Amino acid sequence: MLANLRIQKFVARMSLLIGVLTITSVPGVGQRGSTETIDATAFGTSTQLGRNFGVKIIIYEFSDPEDRDILVQAFSKGQNDGLRNALEKMKSVGRIQIPGTLGFDLSFIREIITPNGRTIRFVTNREIAFGESYWSTQTKSFNLTAGEINLDDKDRSKSGGVLFPAAQLIVNKEGELQWELNQNAWKLTNIIEWK
Repeated sequence: MLANLRIQKFVARMSLLIGVLTITSVPGVGQRGSTETIDATAFGTSTQLGRNFGVKIIIYEFSDPEDRDILVQAFSKGQNDGLRNALEKMKSVGRIQIPGTLGFDLSFIREIITPNGRTIRFVTNREIAFGESYWSTQTKSFNLTAGEINLDDKDRSKSGGVLFPAAQLIVNKEGELQWELNQNAWKLTNIIEWK
């Protein structure tokens, strides 16, 4: 009888502890409370001119300033490969979907408030396909996907952005950070926000 009472008290305390931890952790999961979806049309530039496809970006939450610091330190230590490794270890804060693919997780999404709305920047490690890896050692270094979406709340027709499907981050001759692309950038238009 005494043993049953102790077990019941222990179970009640554990249930209370689990309940408290669950309640206190829920607000941190999605800092914004709900997901946001952004649909856009990607139009090819230069050699991809005339081609287009739909892009869907799903934002679960925006990355913390600490995440940005981790990426800066990783790039300082290991350049592009260090950045890719750090992104690979981060939890997913969103997802990018392109028709015909399964899509992939976004590791870093940042929101910057602007006078007319906001800018959303994202970057993630890019899976290198077997055929791509087998035929070309050059494309292995283009192991990031990045982009920027400028949302204009005052005039939606001025919203737009850019997508870098296969990129690497380098330090140019002037000592500045620069995106180097394996293919041309894709222009993002027809932006629709779903909050």
